[in-house]
Amino acid sequence: MQAPVLVMNTQSGERQTGRKAQLSNIAAAKTVADIIRSCLGPRAMLKMLLDPMGGIVLTNDGHAILREIEVAHPAAKSMIELSRTQDEEVGDGTTTVIILAGEVLAHALPHIERNIHPVVIISAFKRALKDALKVIEDVSVPIDTNDDEAMGQLIASSIGTKFVNRWSQLMVNLALQAVRTVAKEVGSGKTEVDIKRYARVEKVPGGEIEDSRVLDGVMLNKDITHPKMRRRIENPRIVLLDCTLEYKKGESQTNIEISKEEDWNKILEMEEMQVKAMCEAILAVKPDLVITEKGVSDLAQHYFMKAGVTALRRVRKMDNNRIARACGATIVNRVDDLQESDVGTLCGLFEIEKIGDEYFTFLTKCQNPKACTILLRGPSKDILNEIERNLQDAMSVARNVFFHPRLSPGGGATEMAVSVKLAEMAKSVEGVQQWPYRAVADAMEVIPRTLVQNCGASPIRVLTDLRAKHAAGEHTWGVNGDTGKIVDMKEYGVWEPEAVKLQSIKTAVESACLLLRVDEICGAKGAAARQAAAGGAGGEE
Repeated sequence: MQAPVLVMNTQSGERQTGRKAQLSNIAAAKTVADIIRSCLGPRAMLKMLLDPMGGIVLTNDGHAILREIEVAHPAAKSMIELSRTQDEEVGDGTTTVIILAGEVLAHALPHIERNIHPVVIISAFKRALKDALKVIEDVSVPIDTNDDEAMGQLIASSIGTKFVNRWSQLMVNLALQAVRTVAKEVGSGKTEVDIKRYARVEKVPGGEIEDSRVLDGVMLNKDITHPKMRRRIENPRIVLLDCTLEYKKGESQTNIEISKEEDWNKILEMEEMQVKAMCEAILAVKPDLVITEKGVSDLAQHYFMKAGVTALRRVRKMDNNRIARACGATIVNRVDDLQESDVGTLCGLFEIEKIGDEYFTFLTKCQNPKACTILLRGPSKDILNEIERNLQDAMSVARNVFFHPRLSPGGGATEMAVSVKLAEMAKSVEGVQQWPYRAVADAMEVIPRTLVQNCGASPIRVLTDLRAKHAAGEHTWGVNGDTGKIVDMKEYGVWEPEAVKLQSIKTAVESACLLLRVDEICGAKGAAARQAAAGGAGGEE
């Protein structure tokens, strides 16, 4: 079975103009939002996606779902891009942003049918967005990034709606530890937190989820090149290379003619001399461990083994960069350029362990490593993939708070505060713009409403109570995603980074404005049709 396909009536070649194009775009956006509406909140349902190769993905992560499904409508494709943008920027809130964008467009529909010009609607939306961002700023509170308990609570709320919430404390600790490890001062008081490059997740099926841990160093799926090399070295001196330790052949023009047997031996001798010279240049800095991104010839292995040096070959560039950052070594491109300062000495222990059927290299006990590996254990591949997706969200949330240390109340409280405040401010908007402005206020209610619906509670009664609380100025009240009742988020302890809230509302409203601006959908000609047309034109001449 194929991945689900959304097809709205825009086969290539069919053209839609004016009102028809706008209505078709709104319908497509609503369809995408409806697909993942049930994936919001702690009572979220899972989606099972089947790919054409027969593999399955089980997840309730909005971005992972939309990445897998196949859509044909251009507006639906643009909605899917939103979740990718949200994921790249802040790493969380991918489901929220799609639901919000779909709802804002749905609320724009009656105004388009009333013949209000899209430009009027868009300017009202932009005005509402500006006011909404101010409201979020007002209801948010600052946080101390060094307070483990507050940070833990925050990360827990981002994964509380996910599959791993049963191991919430473990995941929170892993995410926080990883982000703190890779945080690096880059001068002028700025901090760089690059979790994509320097916090790698290694998934090893087997063992229990509780065995997962953050290593104070790097782990590779590699074994030594020669069985007699050392498998455990304490405080190793590490040399990292980006060149081969093999005989370097000449360029393609090289032509050798051999007339007698001694010449052949001479050529082999020269090859050996070259490899020996390379090895001697490396051994001059007295390394214990040599790691290269390319190959290591048998002869080089022999020289290393005699000198008691361990070698690893064909290590990925990303892994090599991580090792360099963790153990303080410099990656060298030519062995002749090797200096004492290029040797890494900050690693405390090198050892090779067998986990399951495979051998893994551990470079751990590093002093102040600025790169780390998160070792995830679990029963099966599918579960490990889902845990990794959830962990990436948790790390993104921790990273955002490092850069933007303010929190907004979760559980739909922020959206409800924006909704109530905008509805109040709409009264002071003159003219036709009042209606679209109010539409944004109504659209914001979709988040608390969906949370209530996903618990199976009655949305009308709960939302009325919640609206009353916010109208009385109690901005921290939201929905308890497990029971569907309203609670004070200060006591309930669900907070979200302000950066995620700001980004999701900005992205949702901006994309709604973008889709409303479209007044024509045309299918471009295929390459074959263009050639045929060009051929016909040539024939007529």
